[in-house]
Amino acid sequence: MCAMAPQTSHPTTAAWKSPLHEMTQTTPTCLWNDSADLGELQFTLDHGGVGATCNPVIALTVVKARQKEWRPRIEALAAQQPAATEDDLAWATVEQLSIDAAALLEPTFVAHAGRNGRLSIQTDPRFYRDPGAIVRQAVRFSGLAPNMIVKIPVTRAGVMAIEEATAAGVSINATVSFTLPQCVAVAEAVERGLKRREAAGHDISTMGPVCTIMVGRLDDWLKVAMDREQISTDPGYLEWAGVAVFKKTYRLFRERGYRLRLLSAAFRNHMHWSEFIGGDVVISPPSSWQKRFVASDITVASRIDTPVDPRIVDDLYRRFPDFRRAYDDGGMSVEEFDAYPATRRTLRQFLAAGAELNQLIRDVMLPNPDAK
Repeated sequence: MCAMAPQTSHPTTAAWKSPLHEMTQTTPTCLWNDSADLGELQFTLDHGGVGATCNPVIALTVVKARQKEWRPRIEALAAQQPAATEDDLAWATVEQLSIDAAALLEPTFVAHAGRNGRLSIQTDPRFYRDPGAIVRQAVRFSGLAPNMIVKIPVTRAGVMAIEEATAAGVSINATVSFTLPQCVAVAEAVERGLKRREAAGHDISTMGPVCTIMVGRLDDWLKVAMDREQISTDPGYLEWAGVAVFKKTYRLFRERGYRLRLLSAAFRNHMHWSEFIGGDVVISPPSSWQKRFVASDITVASRIDTPVDPRIVDDLYRRFPDFRRAYDDGGMSVEEFDAYPATRRTLRQFLAAGAELNQLIRDVMLPNPDAK
């Protein structure tokens, strides 16, 4: 079972009977919340959840939704750091948001001996080409709370940074990841880092690395590619692309004995949860999807080892070069990761969210006198 930790509040009868709660109590599959919003995180904890995540998009969403709470906090940060730029204060805000959520998760972290109960904080996406900058920020973020896990993008530089950060004792969450080749590169980098840390005489038993597959973002890209290339296929098949990549990667990870778990993110349909039940994996849906799952009558049954219909896989493999690159072990080299379309689309979204968060900070620091 995943949810070994005591609940932080007494679950309601509905929560106890919910499909999510049943999954966390009867299978190895763990539930994290794809947000650091404290209200949403408490809902997840009440349904057996054991972790949460933050990224530039999430941070922006939370601060915008809770401006009455965050505006005075940002003003206080600005007063404490009179020489800080809006960028400095934006990242200070992300750090505070993450520290708050980490505190809520710390009892679970202690109960799970480090494997769960972590808050996942993302490194600056502008560093995606700079392994040294990624590692320096990862080490800093790891020290913000005992239960931090640090997101590093699976770019060429990110793979190098993952090994170095792991060797430095940072538990990593590989992100901006959509493909089996990316996951293998992450797993190998983590193994090298863990072996280096062990050889240096450090205890690694409380580290909890994970590797995300943004299953829905792979589906999203193939739908764009279908329209762009004027490909005709059953549109329902495209809902299975990320699921097929995740399941194949999970099988390969077990065969090779890699010491990190897969995490499913970027939910677009219930299969991004239901098809992975039973695996020693993490699912990390946003709160809106969790509420849909709780309200559903989907049976909680182990499906992780049930193959995707070969006809669907064969069709996707035949029609979509980018599915082949995602599905094949060796479908891409590390040098090709930065050019993968889903990688570029996601990095651009993260970068745009960071710029918008800076704008929000600017409006607090330097209010527009022309605004009504």
